[in-house]
Amino acid sequence: MTTVSHAGRRRGRGKGASKKIAKDLNKGQVIGIGKKNVIWPGLNAPILKGREVVERKELAPDLEYQQKLVKMRDEMDVRSRIKVHPLERGWSGNKMHGRWIGPPDPIVGEEFVGFDTKVLFMKPVFCMKANFGKTKRICVLTVTGNRNGLAGFAIGKARDARTALKKSKNKAGQRLRYIELDDGHTVLHDFYSRFGFTKVYVRKMPKGYGLVAHRCIRGICETLGITDIHCKVEGSEKNYLNLTRAFFLGLIHQKSFQQMADEKGLHVIEFREDRDNYPVVRASPSGRCRTDEEISSDEILDFHMYLHDGKVRAQTIKKPAFYTRLPEWQTYLKKWHYYRSRDQVRVNLIAKYGALDSFVTVREKQRIAAKRAALIETKSIEADNEQKQEVN
Repeated sequence: MTTVSHAGRRRGRGKGASKKIAKDLNKGQVIGIGKKNVIWPGLNAPILKGREVVERKELAPDLEYQQKLVKMRDEMDVRSRIKVHPLERGWSGNKMHGRWIGPPDPIVGEEFVGFDTKVLFMKPVFCMKANFGKTKRICVLTVTGNRNGLAGFAIGKARDARTALKKSKNKAGQRLRYIELDDGHTVLHDFYSRFGFTKVYVRKMPKGYGLVAHRCIRGICETLGITDIHCKVEGSEKNYLNLTRAFFLGLIHQKSFQQMADEKGLHVIEFREDRDNYPVVRASPSGRCRTDEEISSDEILDFHMYLHDGKVRAQTIKKPAFYTRLPEWQTYLKKWHYYRSRDQVRVNLIAKYGALDSFVTVREKQRIAAKRAALIETKSIEADNEQKQEVN
């Protein structure tokens, strides 16, 4: 008996049963070959050898047969640990989540050049059927792309993990969508998307910012070629399928700059901090540009409200710490007021004057130097007058 029933497992029986390995006692045994070395026509030897009929006869005993069989059974207890290169590991050790599994299989001889596939999740799912009872299948979600704006995702289910991975990867290769990127590294603009109870707020970032997002969205960005983005997920973060759908919906529903200019009839001007907020005209309307008189008073002119369909992400106000309401805090601030910028002032004085001097000490030194010079000059004049009197 290699397993324990569910009722026994709930009562605490067989706690170490799951760690045991069921041995296949038939491994290494071949029909017709055993302790006695005998030729059996039809089992371990052909019935006819040329034109002669092979007869049953006993050969010399094989002394190593039993030793090989015992050695093979002893080696079945040893589990070889799967070693994965550090660069090929996923999000958590040797698991498949977050690992690259290569491009999809060729379709009609056409290969997917430059594509790679990432596993977003792989988990077992159970389904109760009338004829088979509870059946187990492996569910896999993958996303494939060429890191140049072309990507697709799909789910694959099968009884074993290898078949499920292959099915999901090939399905994703058949459902590719092109996503337009800005400068080849980020999204066109900020956007809000939702699928189910999962909400995604994406912000466009300058080059070099990096991927600050959920690990599932980071995996999608790596396949698309997005390198700079900030994403905030609200709602269900563990439902990777809804998270993937919400992010792809937001990417697909992006509006190009020319489309926004034609819808509003106005110029689209971009201000970016990495360019010192220098205005850059990204698109102009195809027809005539509207004037200020033609713009109605109730029209939405806020850029983010226009993109988010009137929705704006709620800004959480950070609550002050509890100790700021105590009287001791005010006493602390009064004491700290004298020392609050002393270190920075010392640095600035040394950088400006070369020593711990301020404009007051510099003026005082100048006044003392001028007074000393005037005193020396008067003493020298008096000494000259005394010498002239002695000569006379």
